[in-house]
Amino acid sequence: MTWTERRFARNGPVELAHDRLREGGDGEPLLLVMGLAVSRYWWPQELCAAFADAGFAVARYDQRDAGESTRLPKSASGSNPFAALAARRSAAYTAEDMADDAVAVMDALGWESAHLFGHSLGGVVAQRVALRHPGRVRTLTSSAALPSDAGGLGAFRHLRLPTLARFARIKPAQDREGRIAAGLAVARLCASPGYPFDEADALERITADVDTAGIADPDAQSRQIGARWSGPALAELRVPALVLHGTDDPLLKPSAGRATAAAIPGARLVLQPGVGHDIPRERHAAVAAEVRELADRATSASARDGSAGQTPTA
Repeated sequence: MTWTERRFARNGPVELAHDRLREGGDGEPLLLVMGLAVSRYWWPQELCAAFADAGFAVARYDQRDAGESTRLPKSASGSNPFAALAARRSAAYTAEDMADDAVAVMDALGWESAHLFGHSLGGVVAQRVALRHPGRVRTLTSSAALPSDAGGLGAFRHLRLPTLARFARIKPAQDREGRIAAGLAVARLCASPGYPFDEADALERITADVDTAGIADPDAQSRQIGARWSGPALAELRVPALVLHGTDDPLLKPSAGRATAAAIPGARLVLQPGVGHDIPRERHAAVAAEVRELADRATSASARDGSAGQTPTA
């Protein structure tokens, strides 16, 4: 399995690093949106291969303030990601900017529309892309994510506070060895209790990302998580949607997935026993099959409604 060379899309002054899987390049476009301040390399390779085998052309990108994409200047006052989540007062950029970044990547790839799969904060971003640019989104899969309009203190009812405390105890590291250790600690916290922890795979992803320092940059995390959304409510989303959530997610309670699915008309909720805040290897084929089924149902609905070329409705 090989990826194309890194390229950059542009949204105003922000450059967005992205690449695409060479295998399955003639499939249906599928854009992957990763979570808080980590790079595209955190996507499991075997999951990407499973998507390609399911008939998708897979692309991934680094959000602003993550990976090899543009990073904003460090805040003079410093910040705490969890305080930013509560306050939602980031002035660096808006959540609309982050949604527009995904569309800029699609433009750079030459995709008029795509299926979106977002994980963790990436799931929130993907929800907002579908709300802000419904004509560009064929289907939406939101994995291990909050509802996109659960802002401020309201988001905390879905969070497992003991895990937040453990995250807070992971100290930012400046050297490479320390960043690898911090990344591994985060991966262990997010791991699925019902499945073996694959340390070798985790280290491979962490090492690929370690020189970009996202996992050790609380300022970048704060800017991303604190970006304010002023767009439509989640109940207005009309894109065919799938919501995945682990029943044993150590960071976000299953109530987050339930609330997301309940808010989106026609959304399908799949609760995954034993799954945490990651996507374990043993679930890759099943997850790809769920996304394939969603895409096929959307295509069938479009054909029945005589709406080819238009945004399908759930």
